[in-house]
Amino acid sequence: MKRLGLALPFTQAFPLSDYLSLAREAEAVGYDTLWTGEVGGPDAVSTMTLLASHTERVNVASGVMPVQTRTPVVVGMTAASLAQIAPGRIRLGLGISSRIIVGEWNGLPFERPLEQLREAVQVIRMVLSGERVNFEGRCYRVRNFRLLQAPPAKPVPIYLGALGPRMLRLAGEIADGVLLNWIPPEAIPGSIRQIEIGARSAGRSLADFEIAAFIRTAVTDEPEPARAALARDITGYCIVDSYARFFTGCGFGKDVEAVNQAWRSGDRQAAVGQISPRFLDGLGAVGSADFCRQRLEAFAKAGLTQPVVFPFSPAHDPRPALFRTLKTLAA
Repeated sequence: MKRLGLALPFTQAFPLSDYLSLAREAEAVGYDTLWTGEVGGPDAVSTMTLLASHTERVNVASGVMPVQTRTPVVVGMTAASLAQIAPGRIRLGLGISSRIIVGEWNGLPFERPLEQLREAVQVIRMVLSGERVNFEGRCYRVRNFRLLQAPPAKPVPIYLGALGPRMLRLAGEIADGVLLNWIPPEAIPGSIRQIEIGARSAGRSLADFEIAAFIRTAVTDEPEPARAALARDITGYCIVDSYARFFTGCGFGKDVEAVNQAWRSGDRQAAVGQISPRFLDGLGAVGSADFCRQRLEAFAKAGLTQPVVFPFSPAHDPRPALFRTLKTLAA
């Protein structure tokens, strides 16, 4: 593995005030990139600012920031500011959010998401260039904006969070990298083929293209509680249509069907119980240090340029377990 990333824990049991100790340890033991997401907890920008201002070498990436809840001009300004705090170390992971987050939480329209993402990337890059921005699209219209701070000395890489074929092709066409999620190693080559289709359509090469993926990981001597927690997490994704289709395409169709049947009947516990050991081992790495290393290597051999350790623990205080996973896998 050439590079190893670390996803910051998205959990109430690991408050933002503790992120710095995790980040500093990750930098000290050689992780390449710290990834932070955004759902309903700490926002990505505040977290990235904290991490960027208290580290010296490690890259800092959003994984991912939805384009629907911020204008592309604001995102461009944000990326330029972060690039001043940590020159050359900022990675802007962008994606589309869900109808619930966009519509119900933020009261915004959820329309033409792929087109909106394509236009957002165009505008963000224009903002980061430092040139005057005039843009007329279907989703965005910008007139006479110009960045009032020095643009980044080096371009800020833009990665797209991608799942299905259309988003993967879009990433290959317009982005500098892609962030995958909940994917088994066996499905990675198929995703890369879709990225290549998009790249060829734009006359681009994937020579420097980053292919990263979150991998839920727990180094533990007692794997069963962690496997049970992982099964609960996977269940929550199985009932989302887009992930259900994706998991089915990855060969887990029987699991997905059984989970949804139990879920619709109202038996949540039975739904979790339908997640097979093969499904668990395909999407996560739970067990001894050697086992987890082997799984990460399998992801790298499948085509990832950066496996991203997403540490988790079912413990009431997950910090000792997360630090153990972090340090063990970097050794």
